[in-house]
Amino acid sequence: MVKTQADTPTEERILAAARKVFIAHGLTGARMQEIADEAGINKALLHYYFRSKEKLFETILTETMQSFLPRINAIFTSELPVEEKIAAFCSEYIDKMLDNPFIPLFVVNEINNQPDDFFKKIWGGKKPDVGILVKQLEAAAKEKMIRPVSPVQLILNIMSMCVFPFVAKPMFQKVMGISDKQFRLLMEERKKEIPAFIMAALRR
Repeated sequence: MVKTQADTPTEERILAAARKVFIAHGLTGARMQEIADEAGINKALLHYYFRSKEKLFETILTETMQSFLPRINAIFTSELPVEEKIAAFCSEYIDKMLDNPFIPLFVVNEINNQPDDFFKKIWGGKKPDVGILVKQLEAAAKEKMIRPVSPVQLILNIMSMCVFPFVAKPMFQKVMGISDKQFRLLMEERKKEIPAFIMAALRR
């Protein structure tokens, strides 16, 4: 039996519609009426479930990040070798941002505007555990498998290389003259390019 839109709970339809509109227009360009139309409901009912566009966006962001961050933490705390750990992080992050391209810029703004509230809301007050990664880097450097490296600098480099293309996507597309499809292909390539670049730098 085919499931119709009417069979789907209203809140679920609203969230699915909002994701689609946010992906197309971002937070600033999205309109509540368009979200209501996409969900197949009237605007009054939309406001009954979510009193504002910002509240709706916050709900989607929280759900997305709370499902994403445990997987990132699992990568950091795993016993995977450093190279595989970096590759797994890059792949996980890029996949999530390709599916939710409206998130990176919003997260950057929120971190700068209200970091304590943001981290408490998203992480529940817990920080990612990078202790195992730090020990792996120290051990690899001691065995001369890689050059000595600051874990903070390494994580900054990985994060920057993963995050920046999504934050600067409009500028990058305009300058390079590439389509959304071409951008997606480039990001798929970065899943391999970033780990290869990082490991080449570590082994110098």
